[in-house]
Amino acid sequence: MNTARHWRKLAGAAALALALQAGAAELGIEGTRFTIDRKPTFLLGASYYAGCGAPKAFIRADLDDLKKLGFNWIRVWAVWSLEGTDISAVDRRGAARPAQLEKLKFILKEADARGMIVDVTLSRGKNLPSQAAHLRAVKLLARELKPFRNAYFDLANERNIQDARFVGFADLRALRDAVKRIDPKRLLTASQGGDIFKEEAVHYLKQAGVDFLTPHRPRSARSPSETERKARQLSAWARAAGKPLPVHYQEPFRRDYGRWQPEEKDFLDDCAGAARGGAAGWCFHNGSPRLTGSEKKGPFRSFDMRPRFGRLMDQLDPVEKAVVEKLAATARKALAAAGRKN
Repeated sequence: MNTARHWRKLAGAAALALALQAGAAELGIEGTRFTIDRKPTFLLGASYYAGCGAPKAFIRADLDDLKKLGFNWIRVWAVWSLEGTDISAVDRRGAARPAQLEKLKFILKEADARGMIVDVTLSRGKNLPSQAAHLRAVKLLARELKPFRNAYFDLANERNIQDARFVGFADLRALRDAVKRIDPKRLLTASQGGDIFKEEAVHYLKQAGVDFLTPHRPRSARSPSETERKARQLSAWARAAGKPLPVHYQEPFRRDYGRWQPEEKDFLDDCAGAARGGAAGWCFHNGSPRLTGSEKKGPFRSFDMRPRFGRLMDQLDPVEKAVVEKLAATARKALAAAGRKN
């Protein structure tokens, strides 16, 4: 008998039992909607990509503020680098990086204490350069995060983009199956860079076997007026394929991304359109400036929350601060107009 393995199994079982006894928040799906503790809920979230590099005090304060504003989920990356500083929870081989993995667990625990959901995102590329490393990483996270029922995994961010991020549907299915063998109830998706079209939707549903769809809509001035229609269309394709499931807008447009600088109304209209169109969730996306030729160096927002830059809520610009104050009410109004309760 392998004594070390025996004690690891006992410790894992004890951790899971403790989490269940504590009444951990549990994410689920009911038809085309998400549920939290079996109650249908529209997921209103915020990008929190570099959470594993933020001080614990920043994380607690941001989660408190977001909760008060009506947010109920955040998106954190398990693979992320900051100006050459790697804060990933896994290394390039897919093995654990203990300090960062513990920080990820801390985020999940703090979110859980507030009844909030965490999107744990992975991405193929320099941090996970191969399918073998990617498989090791998802297996590790499936085991290590099993006690936390307030999380879902984005197995491969923008997996369709034809660069280092690309993950084919066959590889995606292998990643999905690896997690489900360890944790059958873990909800899984893989995000798409751009809108998902009909043929692709069928592949996500039947070939990859994801639990919900996560398109990253195009970022242009037209986007807010298109989201409601796009959500309805994507839902209709899923129903036609015999598998109605949630459509989740986990990464819409953001400020300081390109030539178009969205204003308050754009964010509110996009969120409302998602809710009216039957989407199951929407994210207040934010990040570092990337304007071509721009000398602007900040704010970095969720992309870098180390002490010298500040926590997320302190880095938001005036437009974003106005937006986050109004998003929850906007979503509630749109859901009511669509005859959906939250």
